[in-house]
Amino acid sequence: MIRRRELLTGLAAFSGLITASCGWKLGDVRASSTIANGFDKLHLFTWSQYTDSNLLKTFTTQTGIKILADVYDANEVMLAKLQASGGGTYSLIYPSDYMVSKMVNKGLLKEIERKRLIGLDNLFPRFQNPEYDRKNSYSVPISWGTTGFIYNSEKITTPPQDWNYLWQNQQQLSKRITLLNDAREVIGGVLKMLGYSYNSQNESDIKQAYEKLQNLKPHIAAFSTDGWRNQIMSGDLILAMCYSSDAFQITRENPKLKYITPESGSSLWTDTIAIPITSSNLNGAYEWINFMLQPEVAASMSKRLGVATPNSAAFELLPPEIQNNPTLFPPEDILQKCERLAPVGEFEQVYERYWTKLTSG
Repeated sequence: MIRRRELLTGLAAFSGLITASCGWKLGDVRASSTIANGFDKLHLFTWSQYTDSNLLKTFTTQTGIKILADVYDANEVMLAKLQASGGGTYSLIYPSDYMVSKMVNKGLLKEIERKRLIGLDNLFPRFQNPEYDRKNSYSVPISWGTTGFIYNSEKITTPPQDWNYLWQNQQQLSKRITLLNDAREVIGGVLKMLGYSYNSQNESDIKQAYEKLQNLKPHIAAFSTDGWRNQIMSGDLILAMCYSSDAFQITRENPKLKYITPESGSSLWTDTIAIPITSSNLNGAYEWINFMLQPEVAASMSKRLGVATPNSAAFELLPPEIQNNPTLFPPEDILQKCERLAPVGEFEQVYERYWTKLTSG
């Protein structure tokens, strides 16, 4: 499964907020001993939206550690490169939740030394013992979101509430809707609508979801993870399945566009920071994680990138209009119904087989 989220960036103001925040100085945290031991470079492998020259410069100024960052646009790309290079020189990586589980099973991640982290107890309870990584043994969450629908409120007078809206209004929506180009997300959403788990390993459930999607297919303009943005801004589309992080940025640009998380539940995703087993600068890795755990830094990320922060102290620093924005922070009753996508092992082939049947031709 490839989950690609190229969030709209805009981090130019990031460093200004960080350097002005509450007088906190990262240089107070073991930087001198790090440099004294010769670990003056830190190599990151991350999503493009989590790096910015000003942010990296701030970290270097305060610690003396120079950041070298390579970026990727899919978890599988990151995994393949790490495996091909034997870990390479990377000291930190940014796997999504399901990829953390996969990499732990492959023995690719170093166990976190919790005593070296500052601020881990600021995480909301939901993120302190996640099912993909119990007790955050191998990863630290930095952002999260949901999957749902963005729609044009001027052209859709009755707002969608749940997955079944697509079937109930397929004539009105015909050829003006897109679904993600992602087997697990799309089939998972329909599974949820049918009362099954997003991670079902029952082929009968998958077949039922496939048949529902086959009925809807003539009305779907495309299966697209990224291409819907310009089309919904121009009015060519009136509804698109998307990630909340993407929707947040676009709804800020165009208020007539709204986002909903399906009320029967959807997928809940988290991006994390983890240390590969071959990390070349362990001290620097912990300095960076502690930097990203700072409430001021985490709050700035949430505001600039349009991602929900798992950091409760950072949440308290957000303005009310963001704290109360249901795109980033859906109501608790809906979150309780959401599920994380989990690895399903060899059963992944069943999802892919039905997905190929659905999208081919």
